[in-house]
Amino acid sequence: MTRLTQGSDGREWVIRAQMEWRKPATADDFEHDVAASYGPGIAMLLVTITLALVLIVWMPEDVLVPSWIPLALLVLALFFPLRWMLRRPWTVVAETEGDASGERPSERWVGTVRGMFAVRGEMARIAKSIQRQDLPDFDGPLHPVE
Repeated sequence: MTRLTQGSDGREWVIRAQMEWRKPATADDFEHDVAASYGPGIAMLLVTITLALVLIVWMPEDVLVPSWIPLALLVLALFFPLRWMLRRPWTVVAETEGDASGERPSERWVGTVRGMFAVRGEMARIAKSIQRQDLPDFDGPLHPVE
């Protein structure tokens, strides 16, 4: 996602966001960032599939399953992957090359926003802040980077 905006001082800002597949590491969660492998998750998925297959195979023939039951099970199975996808962190960057006279220097602001829909709204707020104040809002998720 990329957006161009211009501040009232004449500088052009590029605001871009990129989805992160892994949570960005910070100093706060360094000790908890040790993941052995994906083995336990894969094992639980295999156990769930095996139990579902056993349930289907051992079901008597005269049992009538309502048509909404498979749909409900599908929605339940897709809930967590869909939630995971919609809540991924996005890295948002607002940067400018400065102005032509060299009076205003180039700047780069970086931050993290969580959620696909939240990042769209945050990018709009950042663009409005740049248009009004010539900088992203200090109270927002972006912070200046040297």
